Amino acid sequence: MDNTAAVTVKDYKKVGLDLKSQLESFKPENLSKADTQEKIILPTAEDVQTEKTQQSLFAGIESFDASKLKHAETCEKNCLPDKEVILQEKGQKDLISRIESFDTSKLKHTETCEKNPLPTKEIIEEEKKA
Repeated sequence: MDNTAAVTVKDYKKVGLDLKSQLESFKPENLSKADTQEKIILPTAEDVQTEKTQQSLFAGIESFDASKLKHAETCEKNCLPDKEVILQEKGQKDLISRIESFDTSKLKHTETCEKNPLPTKEIIEEEKKA
């Protein structure tokens, strides 16, 4: 025998009186009006067209027959520097190494003598007047 058909009203849970009175006195007119906003945005005709174009490109790439390609030989040029360029680089490296290893203690102390003095205020004023 089936026990699920033997459920009676006494077997259900009792609802409290205060909840029952609230449910009975509920009025749907008291609810505030709300506009529903659809958040699923459908693609435009332009979006659909670009997607179709991309799909056709991908289909063309996937169905491409590589046996139709022609064989090509690649020519790699290895430009090695000639003798003159190598000598110039060696000269530059030699110069830089001599500058870096220069001993400044071998230098003599000198006094600098200013040969182009700046004009005085009087000379500047005379030039402005002239």
